[in-house]
Amino acid sequence: MSTAEGLSVPGAVSEQARQMRKIVTSSVVGTAVEWYDFLIYGTASALVFNKLFFPSVDPAIGTIAAFGTYAIGFLARPLGAAIFGHYGDRLGRKAMLSLTIIIMGLGTFLIGLLPTYEQIGVAAPILLVALRFLQGIGLGGEWGGAVLMVVENAPAKKRGLLGSMVQIGNPIGNLAAIGMFALLTQLPEPAFLSWGWRIPFLISILLVAVGLFIRMQLDETPAFRQLEARKEVAKLPLVEVLTTYRRPFLTAVGLKLSEIAYASIGGVFVIAYVTGTLGLPRSLVLNAIFLSAVVALGAIPFFGWLSDKVGRKPMFYASCLFSMAFAYPMFWLLDTKDPTIITWTIVAAITFGQMVGFGIGAPWYSELFSARLRYSGASLGFQIGAALSGGLTPFAAASFMAWSGGATWPISLYLIALALLTFVATVLAPETAGKEMN
Repeated sequence: MSTAEGLSVPGAVSEQARQMRKIVTSSVVGTAVEWYDFLIYGTASALVFNKLFFPSVDPAIGTIAAFGTYAIGFLARPLGAAIFGHYGDRLGRKAMLSLTIIIMGLGTFLIGLLPTYEQIGVAAPILLVALRFLQGIGLGGEWGGAVLMVVENAPAKKRGLLGSMVQIGNPIGNLAAIGMFALLTQLPEPAFLSWGWRIPFLISILLVAVGLFIRMQLDETPAFRQLEARKEVAKLPLVEVLTTYRRPFLTAVGLKLSEIAYASIGGVFVIAYVTGTLGLPRSLVLNAIFLSAVVALGAIPFFGWLSDKVGRKPMFYASCLFSMAFAYPMFWLLDTKDPTIITWTIVAAITFGQMVGFGIGAPWYSELFSARLRYSGASLGFQIGAALSGGLTPFAAASFMAWSGGATWPISLYLIALALLTFVATVLAPETAGKEMN
């Protein structure tokens, strides 16, 4: 029985509710900082890095190269999940949360100090890739700990709602990242490319300090404390996940594929597509993504709450069907070049293609694993799925367009294929809503 449900004294229940609010707030703030650091890179990839770090006669090649470094961050995330998942299951959730936010913040701050290709030549993109890799390691280790701090304290019947609340850190971080760039793109182009783009990266050091202070106030989760008391802490959690929990692990990977692809297309690739291919202003697409993040602030907890009522599986089925049905119309609507249609197309793609699975996935991945392996299992499944789909999607989309002579139909087929894989994973996954975790 979870801690919240085991308390019946009114004063104790009130204190538990206060502690739960503190835990959720701390997790949201810390995760928002991590996502801000990670997502400003994606925006900069589409607006800046292709010009300053990967100059080329062919703009398409520069964009592909910039998105390639974007993918590096995703590919590093499983390594971060493996490293910090191991120690999170061995030493506890709290310590890993403090360490990962420092790693992420350091990588982001140093990107803001990097000289460009024009200043130091090929060393510039090499250093950019190295720091992006460091960002990926930090986020890969952070996500699981932040989710488990909430999920392992939440009552079973509210785990969907409370677990999804951690994911609000994503749209908050996105709002901050897009807001910063939307503000700075008002600068004259030479000033923006010279120094303006660096500001969002440099101020992250202040956000990290705030997030670290808040996280230091948290206590270790009851589930891990009980494992320590019973001396049941796993010695090699990653090995156990890959040998004993292969099906839950592969299921978690499959559940991640579709939503992260829609996130990468709707929130990253679309910036280059709308500004480059369609020749429309940057402000249009940045404002659309900004609005999507505002909508997500309400959509994520709503989807989490609804999954507590109807189950995790029906929600995922609905999102997969939407993702398949919308894959072609999304580009048809963008190609109208109508600002209103483009705005609501991006909002729909991110809300129903990404945020359903993104919000509900946080508690669901955690529920697939026992407490002694939960950090490693949930983190690695989430991050490998993100690496396979999210990190490669903008790179693949840009490459598909170059191969097809500017046509978008291969991207739509790609999105449909990933949605089908997630649909199969949903069929194979157990329904866990409202059930106690072991």
